[in-house]
Amino acid sequence: MKINIYKILFFTVMITMMVSCEVEEFSDLNGPEVSAFEDEITRGDLQDLIGGILYSSRLRLGTYYDDCGVIGREYWRFSGSDPRFTTDLLGGGNSVLDNNTFYITGPWAARYRTVKNANLILGFFDTQDLSAQFSTSEIDATIGLLRTFIAYELLLNLNLTNDGGIRLDVADENNLGPFVSKSVALTGIRAILDAGAGNLGNGGGAFPFVLTSGFSGFDTPSSFLKANRAISARVAAYQGDASSVLNYLNSSFFSLNGSDLNTGIYYNFSEDQTDIINPLFISIGGTSAAQARIVQPLFITDAEGGDNRLDKVAQLSEPVTLDGLTGDYIVNRYLSNSDDIPIIRNEELILLYAEANITKNSAEAVIALNIIRNSAGLGDYSGATDTESLINEMLNQRRYSLYAEGHRWIDMRRYNKLDELPIDRPPNPEVPDDGDNVWIQFPIPLTENQ
Repeated sequence: MKINIYKILFFTVMITMMVSCEVEEFSDLNGPEVSAFEDEITRGDLQDLIGGILYSSRLRLGTYYDDCGVIGREYWRFSGSDPRFTTDLLGGGNSVLDNNTFYITGPWAARYRTVKNANLILGFFDTQDLSAQFSTSEIDATIGLLRTFIAYELLLNLNLTNDGGIRLDVADENNLGPFVSKSVALTGIRAILDAGAGNLGNGGGAFPFVLTSGFSGFDTPSSFLKANRAISARVAAYQGDASSVLNYLNSSFFSLNGSDLNTGIYYNFSEDQTDIINPLFISIGGTSAAQARIVQPLFITDAEGGDNRLDKVAQLSEPVTLDGLTGDYIVNRYLSNSDDIPIIRNEELILLYAEANITKNSAEAVIALNIIRNSAGLGDYSGATDTESLINEMLNQRRYSLYAEGHRWIDMRRYNKLDELPIDRPPNPEVPDDGDNVWIQFPIPLTENQ
């Protein structure tokens, strides 16, 4: 029997992972271990390979959320070791966004790493006769999950570069496809999701692997299909396609009444030595000018009285100041190193339903907005019901319901309202190029060598 030393080493790591019930990273599917899977993937191998996808999809998430949260003026990221959070990201003075700096190269590479790993698994499926190991439905189920992950990772990178676009076709690492525009990218991402949905629909009753607890309730092909359709609804909203948003929601786990707003799929974290901790958690006791996520003050002052979503922030005993910015509230969205971070959940879906109905059925939009308002301890919406007024109300509810989940900057940008975001350090008329800026997008990383 042929024995592959790399595979033995790989499984040694995975045994440690399975004992702790967490997902461990292997070196990379582009490393020596690839040869261990080229002949025939076993069921055990596939579990390990999917574990690698679940691991790499969580890398550099903290940077991604800080990118969106800081530029979107949800909070300021104080870091004594890296001033670029309060200079570059806030557009302070003469600062610009660098195309060769951690805040774009880190999350960008991490997302494409997951895409690459997923494509490698799909390549194994293409080149191997797996009929002795897996049923046709199990193969479909796996392909459907991988395509969903590929689409979602591409979407996160597109959120950063916006009109700069992304590489959509990266299946062949030696022959990468060109950068495509935002509109082409969104169409392509939606097509990948739709293809994955078709696979999941043919995926039978179970995946041939076990997912983490972040997918509890969505850990079969048919239930995960609902998560795929939910992500598709978000993509359709980014395209301004209200009819498709509603169609996708009808096939998702969207529930207007009687369902927990937090129902959805999540990234998992733990303090196990083989796993990753939640990158967005900083305790109140650990907060200082050298390490903090300080709430942009208008999030507090703009809130309606009695809004219980303010429990996502916590007041400090005294203000913290860094680089001309002062605040006394910290982001308290996550309460421990092991808290989950949502990928997509029902509260967002209800808000997508409201958004899509603003131009379709304004009365239905108000019903959905009131569900969100009431859940936050607020009374029914009593404002005007013209399109612009409802858009503003919807964006405001998204601001508080989805706080620190990576949406505010993207929402304001897609409605051409970035100029409504606050400038925390206004320009001095006597100093050229002084003051902050709200960036529209990140530059394409230098490593892409377009």
